[in-house]
Amino acid sequence: MSIYVEIRIRGHMDDLWQRTQNPELHACWDVRFTSIKYLPHPDKSEPQRFLYSTRIGCGLAVHGEGETLGNRDEMEGRRTSSLRFWSDDPKSLIREGAGYWQYIPVDGGIRFITAYDYRTRFSILGRVVDRVIFHPLIGWATAWSFDRLRLWIEKDIDPAVSMQRSLIHALSRATVAFVWIYQGLVPKLIAPHAHELAMLADAGIPDGVAPMTLAAIGWAEVLLGVIVLLLSRFRWPLMLTAFLMVLATIAVAVNSPMHLTAAFNPVTLNLLVAVVALIGLLVMQDLPSSRNCLRKKPENI
Repeated sequence: MSIYVEIRIRGHMDDLWQRTQNPELHACWDVRFTSIKYLPHPDKSEPQRFLYSTRIGCGLAVHGEGETLGNRDEMEGRRTSSLRFWSDDPKSLIREGAGYWQYIPVDGGIRFITAYDYRTRFSILGRVVDRVIFHPLIGWATAWSFDRLRLWIEKDIDPAVSMQRSLIHALSRATVAFVWIYQGLVPKLIAPHAHELAMLADAGIPDGVAPMTLAAIGWAEVLLGVIVLLLSRFRWPLMLTAFLMVLATIAVAVNSPMHLTAAFNPVTLNLLVAVVALIGLLVMQDLPSSRNCLRKKPENI
């Protein structure tokens, strides 16, 4: 169950080393930590001790300690940083662990690799929570953070900007998906609304097939909402949303203009959804993604 993450970064070794070994810079890009602080290090032959903390919400934080020792292979240009970490904080699922960072020069950049493992507390319950929730989450967080570091080095995108863009994109996707799913389920499938049926009648749909048509539209909207939510790498679901909002507004204006003056009307709803979808599109460029990392150690290594 050890975690392995690898990414290729087009940059200079010294720059990558500095942004990963300097505790303040490390905390900027690594979402797993809120702060990292090195302790006094009088003996350079001994590992560097450090303290770390991670905010988990509601004013709570998990605290821990660790030690790291870096070394260089001047012959091949490789560098390695091994570390050991532990936590006496009862809020921490991790009791102790160990791992390494490896920096391997390759053509056009550096292979930046980490592998680590840990032991959990809370006996069987802790192991179950780790396997089902925590282990996948911490693995994703490591890979996502590595790609955020890559963007910082390769494209000079500040990690804080990457986080902001990612949050805006996630909120935009979630909002658009919620609107599609809600509008498909509630007024069309669960409790077919009279206004929905009236707009179908205005569009020339016979009364006999209107309920089935409304249900079909409802399922299509639910499906589109799920697609928007799950296909987060693709732009077309948000582009399709904006296009359909414009198309739906025109259709209502032509066939059922009386609904345009209602308190909650298609103009305001469709405009808001279209704008939210466009906001999601605008921030999609250069978003960090865990998919840009290798998550399993190559067999030939």
